[in-house]
Amino acid sequence: MKLVVMGDPVPAERPRFNNRGGFARVYDPLKSREYKEEIKKQASKQLSKGYQPFSGAIKVDICVYRKIQKSVSKKEYARRLSNDVRPTVKPDADNYIKIILDGLNGLVWLDDNQITDVAAHKYYSDKPRVEVEVHGS
Repeated sequence: MKLVVMGDPVPAERPRFNNRGGFARVYDPLKSREYKEEIKKQASKQLSKGYQPFSGAIKVDICVYRKIQKSVSKKEYARRLSNDVRPTVKPDADNYIKIILDGLNGLVWLDDNQITDVAAHKYYSDKPRVEVEVHGS
């Protein structure tokens, strides 16, 4: 199965903590929460009616396509578009993995503990998006 989430990829942010009423509470920052909802919304539209989430072991392959900065030269733009140059800057690939897996949890698979293999790849593109392929093991 292949899903595409269009738009600028958003990395997972560190959880936030507050201490109200003497109890520590952990929560996702707003930007992370909103992107997880966007992932669910776009993925739901791509799933067939009556889709049943994977229930066994699965493999997940994630391709993150980041937009190319406008400040680079035309030559550098072309190099990035052709994947001669790949993103080696922050955010880290694991932050993309975390937010994508959380966003698809309970929708595409029952629980992310079913994932036995995961791979992530960062690219540049003039069409920012995330592509996710899921395969049963």
